[in-house]
Amino acid sequence: MALRRIALQDFVIVQALDLDVHNGFTALTGETGAGKSILVDALQLVMGARADAGFVREGCNRTDITAHFDITPALAPLLDEYGIETDAEEGLLLRRVVDSQGKSRGWINGTPATATQLRALGTLLVDIHGQHAWQSLMQPASTRALLDGYGRIDTTAIRTLWQQWQTAREQLEQATQGQEQRQQERERLQWQVAEVDKLGPQADEWPELNSEHQRLAHAQQLLDAAGTALQALEGEQHGLLDTLHTAVHALQEQEHIEPAFAEWTALLASSQTQLEEAQRGLHAYLHRTELDPDRLAQLDQRLSGWISLARRFRVQPEELAATWTGWQQQLQALDAAEDLEALQQAEQGASAAYRKEATRLTGLRKQAADQLGESITSAMQQLGMQGGRFVVDVAPAAQAGSSGADAIDFLVAGHAGSTPRPIAKVASGGELSRIALAIAVTTSQLGTAPTLIFDEVDAGVGGKVAHTVGQLMQQLGQDRQVLAVTHLPQVAACANHHLRVFKTAGGTQPATVSSAEMLAENERLHEIARMLGGDAESSTTLAHAGEMLHKARSRTPA
Repeated sequence: MALRRIALQDFVIVQALDLDVHNGFTALTGETGAGKSILVDALQLVMGARADAGFVREGCNRTDITAHFDITPALAPLLDEYGIETDAEEGLLLRRVVDSQGKSRGWINGTPATATQLRALGTLLVDIHGQHAWQSLMQPASTRALLDGYGRIDTTAIRTLWQQWQTAREQLEQATQGQEQRQQERERLQWQVAEVDKLGPQADEWPELNSEHQRLAHAQQLLDAAGTALQALEGEQHGLLDTLHTAVHALQEQEHIEPAFAEWTALLASSQTQLEEAQRGLHAYLHRTELDPDRLAQLDQRLSGWISLARRFRVQPEELAATWTGWQQQLQALDAAEDLEALQQAEQGASAAYRKEATRLTGLRKQAADQLGESITSAMQQLGMQGGRFVVDVAPAAQAGSSGADAIDFLVAGHAGSTPRPIAKVASGGELSRIALAIAVTTSQLGTAPTLIFDEVDAGVGGKVAHTVGQLMQQLGQDRQVLAVTHLPQVAACANHHLRVFKTAGGTQPATVSSAEMLAENERLHEIARMLGGDAESSTTLAHAGEMLHKARSRTPA
């Protein structure tokens, strides 16, 4: 079992509905327009379908849909990714609210969720086959997806290789088409780089040049300042060091009388040590520093060259080295882009890798096509198309694409001995519906979603074929939960459970509303009789309905 319960509040014409859903095959029936497919629409909405204000019942502020599912192992990775805490007994609760402005909110087990997250979980929970499923038989993308799904064919690799090939092609085309423009750009960069090459600026050179130039330009002032400071320290009559020495000696001689002098002596001695260190430093500076007009001239010339280039190329002097490096990198990039041979080799390599994977994919598709064709052909025999044949044709596509190099066509032969031709050219509306149903039954048996929903896929069939449709759904219900919206009494009779949808009007709610109820056995008899047409309460119609139910029960495995 998968879907346990679905609850609707103010959804389209449903005021309030809370349904428990059972295992096996459940038929949904009712008069035309009663709202049978509304339940399917609600389930799709709670599983992430596009929200719309039209879902809100007229006169209400919002619609609220809740679906309660069992938790299956396939859900675990997504639930872990979304950080959703679960309990197997409590199950999985999906909820979606849409207001009258069309804005929606969603929750998974009470945790806010996006529509994308709801959709991702929904695909693992429910597989829906719509009443117009035959229309997809005409769409190339749908036929290819159906075949790949049936054959468990993963197209991730081919899509990646296709993108890599297209990127390589674009790079090659751009390199070929923009040669003249790039040549002009190359010549400009080459000239600029050559001009700055003459100077050869280094990354940290500008601040160092300025610092050294400043020192040499003011060398005489610096020497004079150092000499003056040294004279103040060493002067013969009033030098700081001699004066300080005298003060220290005077205090030391009286320390035995006044102990407080010891602390002051220590402070003065410390100052004396520092002044002596400054004295040695000044001597060293005067010894190694001298006027150097030749070096100053060199610095003037280099700074002038640096500033001149910066002005020419309209950059700040401190940015010149980085700009020069950038031009060199751009030139290297242009040279690499201009390497047409390398780009051609890259494009050819990407093309070869894509075609290799496409060839492998074609082989897998042909193998799956044979198996799918045989399975659907077998199902067609049960649906009143005896002698008919279904063929899945895998042929080279007119143009390769991200999904491979194959064109997938569905062909059908309506009777024995005829040549299979495209479905659209040979199948009638009724045949299309039966073929779509055969495909739905065949592919649904391979799916992983625990709940299957068939929304009037039996339209256009009747008689013995309708009995067969009911039997097929009954068989599917042995392993999966099956819900089928149907107008056919033969199909409804085969159901394990019967849900009747009906409209009511008047009372305290003047607007027409739709509701649903699970039918007891006697109630099923009257609903089947109604579906048979004619006088639903006549003994003949009731007897016919009873016979249909009896035969369906006798075919149901214990």
